[in-house]
Amino acid sequence: MSKIFIIGVTGGVGSRLGPMLVDAGHDVAGLHRKPEQAGKLENAGITPRLGDIMTLTVEDLTEFTRDCDVVVFSAGAAGSGLERTTAIDGEGVIKTIHAARANGIARVYLVSAFMDAGRAQPRKDGFEHYMKVKRQADNALAASELDWVILRPGTLVSEDGNGLVNAGLAISYGCVARGSVAKMLAALIDTPAIRREIIELTDGDIPVPDAVMLLQR
Repeated sequence: MSKIFIIGVTGGVGSRLGPMLVDAGHDVAGLHRKPEQAGKLENAGITPRLGDIMTLTVEDLTEFTRDCDVVVFSAGAAGSGLERTTAIDGEGVIKTIHAARANGIARVYLVSAFMDAGRAQPRKDGFEHYMKVKRQADNALAASELDWVILRPGTLVSEDGNGLVNAGLAISYGCVARGSVAKMLAALIDTPAIRREIIELTDGDIPVPDAVMLLQR
């Protein structure tokens, strides 16, 4: 089993992913911003690490991820402003790359964004900035020597989902339940042969384990 650090462990995807990984036998720790979140994480079997990805230095994150085998980045600014988007969705990923490299952690999983999102809607500066930052973060991770996987979910809906998905290197745009994204991440982490791939994900009709198996062909 792996020692896994989740950045964004209290978010919509991370809060579902952490317990899944614990149930699978992994040793899980996660970054949280609010002191009162620690108890819930501990009750779920997750080691809490208090800090804000916006203000943490690379050295701080390197210390938090020491001795880990896997880092998952699922944090996001969630439309809370341009500066926060840059600091979390952009600079946070860069810090993660440097920390992983410093600790010799090859496996990094990044929850990104489906690049077709919002293309049919009127352009809004905040969303366009978000997409630009997401793309830049993807580019930085893909250019690294790490054994990364970039998961690009469609529009996230606040549901656990039924675990049925459509996953591929280039698929039609759609929505996806946050629970299904978490299940996909958990399955990918347990399938280390899938590496250095950008995977798009929406709700579909294929169980997550079968979807992951198809990605290996």
